[in-house]
Amino acid sequence: MKIVILDAATLGADIDLSPVGALGDMTVFEGTAEGEISTRLADADVAVVNKLKMNETTLNGAEKLKIICVTATGYDNIDIAYCASRGIAVCNVPAYSTDSVAQVTLAMALSLTTHLFAYRTHVTSGAYTAGGVANCLVPVYHELSSLTWGVVGGGGIGRRVAEVAKAMGCRVLMCRKQPETVFEGVDLDTLCREADIISLHVPLTDQTRGMINKDRIRAMKKGAILINVARGAVADEAALAEAIESGHLGGLGVDVFEREPLCADHPYYRIMNRENVCLTPHMAWGAFEARARCVSIVAENIKAFFAGERKNRVFKSPN
Repeated sequence: MKIVILDAATLGADIDLSPVGALGDMTVFEGTAEGEISTRLADADVAVVNKLKMNETTLNGAEKLKIICVTATGYDNIDIAYCASRGIAVCNVPAYSTDSVAQVTLAMALSLTTHLFAYRTHVTSGAYTAGGVANCLVPVYHELSSLTWGVVGGGGIGRRVAEVAKAMGCRVLMCRKQPETVFEGVDLDTLCREADIISLHVPLTDQTRGMINKDRIRAMKKGAILINVARGAVADEAALAEAIESGHLGGLGVDVFEREPLCADHPYYRIMNRENVCLTPHMAWGAFEARARCVSIVAENIKAFFAGERKNRVFKSPN
């Protein structure tokens, strides 16, 4: 079995790939340009990929390819219909990063609600020393237990974030496709109007693309905080930047971008140095334990496939 890992750098240099390598002849590329994909997969039975586009163009020469293993839960970079037409199986890795993403979501929420960047600057700038007062309480911050946290997306990550928010004393609103029985279920427009903190935890689909649009941002409370750890394209990025600039939004935490890495002319460049903005490089999923777990599950997916089993197989829904 020939296994090709196309973008190993996205998993980090500290992660042991031997669980996958033990299954066959493994070739590892730290990164792969789009034009190199077809050549590098020419003799491959298995492709392991994170962010690269897998479609008719990039897979044109991969005649022996039997399975694509995505080192992620989301697979919007894979043309599932095309792979199905070629008989190429696609497997993802669900639920491996739940704790990691929830942790970063909470860290962003705590930092932005408590204005930690502003207070840190007050000390590091020398203003605290020069001020002659034992404390500084501006900007004003509020206890989480006085706030409403709206969670968009009721999958594993969304539910973990909702549990943490509840444990911190928040009123929790949940927007999801299925009826909600544990938390207070509401539609998206209600959530945008009522929540003080809004965190996004949905996959990128035709239905979720652009769901946080100008109208919904405008409907949010003045001073609300929005956190996007889902996919960049689920929100209007230009509108979010404008809402920070106008002072309508009180804070913005973003770990994902429509184009990655972040391009130099992105509207977020105008706001990234503000104390109420926290931008991170798509790292929320990547705690060491989560990445190790991901590689282990990819190995299990490959073993299951060649044993004739269906494990973590994804498919294009007829609906």
